[in-house]
Amino acid sequence: MTQENTHPLSEQYPMPPMDTDIITLAHGSGGKLTNRLLDAAIFSLFDNPMLKKRGDGAVFEAKGKLAFSTDSFVVSPIFFPGGNIGELAVNGTVNDVAMCGAIPTYISLALIIEEGMKVTDLWEILLTIRKACVEAGVEIITGDTKVVERGKGDQIFINTTGVGNMIEGIDLDTKHIKEGDKIIVSGTIADHGMAILSKREGLQFESDIKSDTQSLNDLTSELLNRYSSSIHLFTDPTRGGVATVLNEIALMTKLGIDLDAPSVPVNKTVASACELFGLDPLYVANEGKFLTIVKADKADEILAHIRNHSKGKDAAIIGEFGKEHPGKVIAKSLLGGSRVIVMPVAEQLPRIC
Repeated sequence: MTQENTHPLSEQYPMPPMDTDIITLAHGSGGKLTNRLLDAAIFSLFDNPMLKKRGDGAVFEAKGKLAFSTDSFVVSPIFFPGGNIGELAVNGTVNDVAMCGAIPTYISLALIIEEGMKVTDLWEILLTIRKACVEAGVEIITGDTKVVERGKGDQIFINTTGVGNMIEGIDLDTKHIKEGDKIIVSGTIADHGMAILSKREGLQFESDIKSDTQSLNDLTSELLNRYSSSIHLFTDPTRGGVATVLNEIALMTKLGIDLDAPSVPVNKTVASACELFGLDPLYVANEGKFLTIVKADKADEILAHIRNHSKGKDAAIIGEFGKEHPGKVIAKSLLGGSRVIVMPVAEQLPRIC
């Protein structure tokens, strides 16, 4: 029977007739129900010549160096303000490839579905995956579907693997970072983590907190094509947030980082939520922001370019590298005080991606 669906793409791609209202173990058996599910949903929705071959792998042509990344997504809840697990999976893998200095092209999609999941929820997730792929300019060319017993999968887990061609002449590496280099963040931090936590706790704020999940490859490729000689590194501060990423970079470069805490952009509602939960925004996960390390003499120009892009309007220069306190991140306050930003011992917010 055809189920109701409220996703914006549901009129263009109405859910096909399904045998049941929920996913059963038989949908993962490899038999008739598996093929009906794949035909009705996966192959029809993500139709392209490579996927049509229905193989366990895909063959594609590649020129030059490739970037490759894989990630698994177990976020809870699977629907959250600003997105769902489907677009999070696509955007997360696209961004990981983009951070390497590549243009993402193809991804794989593997679904681990729990018995009893509503077919309407699965269809909405698949529609969102399609939308995210179109926006990022990538195609799904292979994948896998498994079904596990009730209580073993928390509705759905997703694995995505991405590949893309490196932009010619690009070599992003911490080894290029020098004293005086500036740190730019592409927008407000902690949005995703606090959107997830607020949903879990059932809290509402005067202004909605939404996940920042989005693909960043259009912006990073723009920057690399124009400023390649001045950009030393891209990285996305996901689990562990900005604090964790900066600590990792400081340790690898053996340089110190002076973080200008008041310059770090944080949405006011997000800041209030962090205060309520006793969390530091610097340690909260992001899913649609990047940090880039750039030469000091080009930092203002690169910042202006990022701010002119729709995905970077709140970008800011938040710190720089120096020889003092090597391997450590020191945050300076508005009043001139300072504190050490340490590497977290454990994950503050489990299952945020």
